[in-house]
Amino acid sequence: MASPHTAIDRRALITGRLLKPDRVIAPPGGEIASILVQARSDRLVEVEASIVALAGCEIYGRDPKGKLVVVVDAPDSGALGTMLNTIALLPDVYTASLVFHAIDAA
Repeated sequence: MASPHTAIDRRALITGRLLKPDRVIAPPGGEIASILVQARSDRLVEVEASIVALAGCEIYGRDPKGKLVVVVDAPDSGALGTMLNTIALLPDVYTASLVFHAIDAA
């Protein structure tokens, strides 16, 4: 004999109302990401210095044509998004694109 199935409301599933907040556990580590930055090539040194001055940022790669690969270590995804926006709004930065993101489980 088959057991009865509980109907799942599609709207509740899509909006996340089926999840219980106490069941979602944040990872103990942090977030790590790579950001590709395109900046003015004649101001690359200044842009690089501004990025390195930000907490949790380091330059992994550099192309003299105006490209930087930035590695960011942040405590959570909100801080990571804020850092991405901060880098994108720096003077002489054309674009800042997230190219890799992972959760660093401790």
